Amino acid sequence: MKFPILLPNIFNHPFTYESNLDLKIGDFVEVPFGKSEMIGVVWDDFEKKNSKKFQIKKVTNKLDIPGLKKNIINFLNWFSNYNLVPKGMALKLVLLSGKPVKILDDISYRHFFQNIKKKTIRLTKEQKKSLKLINNSNKEFNVHVLQGTTGSGKTIVYFEALKKILEKGNQGLIMLPEIGLTNQFEKKFIEFFGFKPAIWHSNITKKNKRIIWSGIITGKIKVVIGARSSLFLPFKKLGLIIVDEEHDQSYKQDEGVIYNARDMAISRASFENIPINLVTAVPSIETYENIKKKKYNVSKLEQRYQNASLPNFEIINLNNIKLEKQSWLSKEIIQKVNFHLKRNDQVLFFLNRRGFAPNALCKKCFRTFSCPNCSINLVFHKNKNFLLCHYCGLKNSLVRNCVKDGSCDLIFSGPGVERISEEVKKTFPSKKVEIFSSDTMNKKSSKEKLEKIINNEIEILVGTQLISKGFHFPKLNCIVVVDIDLSSHGHDLRIAEKNLQLYHQLSGRAGRTGQPSTVYFQTYNTDTKMIFDITNKNPEIFLEKEIKIRKQNNLPPFQRFISLILTGENEDKLEKEALKFKSFLQNKINGKILGPVNAPIFRIKKKFRVRLLIRGPKNLYLQNSLALIIPKYKFLTGIKLSVDVDPISFN
Repeated sequence: MKFPILLPNIFNHPFTYESNLDLKIGDFVEVPFGKSEMIGVVWDDFEKKNSKKFQIKKVTNKLDIPGLKKNIINFLNWFSNYNLVPKGMALKLVLLSGKPVKILDDISYRHFFQNIKKKTIRLTKEQKKSLKLINNSNKEFNVHVLQGTTGSGKTIVYFEALKKILEKGNQGLIMLPEIGLTNQFEKKFIEFFGFKPAIWHSNITKKNKRIIWSGIITGKIKVVIGARSSLFLPFKKLGLIIVDEEHDQSYKQDEGVIYNARDMAISRASFENIPINLVTAVPSIETYENIKKKKYNVSKLEQRYQNASLPNFEIINLNNIKLEKQSWLSKEIIQKVNFHLKRNDQVLFFLNRRGFAPNALCKKCFRTFSCPNCSINLVFHKNKNFLLCHYCGLKNSLVRNCVKDGSCDLIFSGPGVERISEEVKKTFPSKKVEIFSSDTMNKKSSKEKLEKIINNEIEILVGTQLISKGFHFPKLNCIVVVDIDLSSHGHDLRIAEKNLQLYHQLSGRAGRTGQPSTVYFQTYNTDTKMIFDITNKNPEIFLEKEIKIRKQNNLPPFQRFISLILTGENEDKLEKEALKFKSFLQNKINGKILGPVNAPIFRIKKKFRVRLLIRGPKNLYLQNSLALIIPKYKFLTGIKLSVDVDPISFN
């Protein structure tokens, strides 16, 4: 008997094999492929008929592992069509190193055995109302948005909803945007439920990944807390998906297989016919529009825990103040911070820029240190005494021969968190200061550092946007935004929305235990209305304005964008090929083609980058037409095409 077998590789179709084994859709099998053996899955449809005749090989054996459920296969087929990704690459996302995991003994899952000992927490009227709305719709597929002011107790509400799902014998998935959040979140989960969840992200060991994968497909593990990739785990009986901080841009996977994990989670819930909860303080524009259209249900928490008030805002106009040379903190800010420190408040200096300085320049020859692989400046990291490219990871020493004479004499332009930290330590020498960024918080010591911050053993934090993402610091009552202007520029139609979400999340870190708190904005921007808009207690005022602008200009979510990025090492060859490719696509697809243009960051990892942007209606016709036409075009050797459906960034 013939069977279609999909292999986890860059194939968009299954291969036909023969077998006398009793096989069904979803079974894992071992098959000969070329000169080696590969693991594949019995798929739901045969490859398209090929005029060439091939010898049909036999399935070697069937693996003694539960097969993939039909709804996962349906989801992967849809995922492949939507994101213009080969089916085999979609399947690879489900497997570990292209392979499933053999079933392990129960002792392997002993840390995850479920025995709910729920912590008793009294819910407020608002929380009870939200929980009731969620529970009433937790029977089949629907999208419920739990929108709540930062610090309003959203987590407890969806924990209660998840508890109901687990009591029915189902599994649950909680998605978080950053792996740095998992330690604090895991502790909160164990306190509430009394058992350990499985943690899934890129930094966990291969051994733990094998245990979790096996425990999920057999149903032995009940709850996963994970980053983007957890979405593709082969759950035996998934009952609820929760996407926390649904607005967060980190849900977009922008390398390799490109997809938006939030949107794909909604799709997976649809194929599983289960509910999904999107949790946020400020919804993404797409989510907000779906709430308005009544496609998504919504419940709101407007009161913070224990009626804690939201922080006050003060603007420090730097145009009226002369800063000291090589200083980024005004005298006014230093006075304000001293006031808070005397009250035993924790203080955060916020600057969304890693490292010490974004530019290094020789004052003799005026040459800057830029990355030889990417069209971007190297960032000086003083703590490690090297220059680093934040795109390709290249590290460079500070020693360079000067074209004028001897070695280059460097000056550093602009501040990063390390530079601000240095100034803060000089200004407040008796205080314990720590940097909070992805450079410092993805290490083994981060758990210990978080404990110190929570216990106020660290009095001053200097942090990037990582600190805005769901952390709870009880004594943090003073936030200083060093320069709001730095994050208000860029080649990005979403910049206003991103700023709204960032500063709402950031301000939500302050005053969570009821103490009076203030966020201070240092700025050269005389348009203070922008700051008031993005910090308004009611973010929907801003979202309504943004929706109108998007609608008037036919921008997402009212039209679909698909970005086609061509990369190659030869600039002239690439630009000619991009024009030729546009001409080939013209009039053959259901959309308008803009470009080609050089990407704002024109070169990354020694490859030049040219972009085409296709815009069209919000349906699958655009993807379907591209899926038919792109394979017919033969790119010149050395030129690669990447497809980004619903792009978040335009760099």
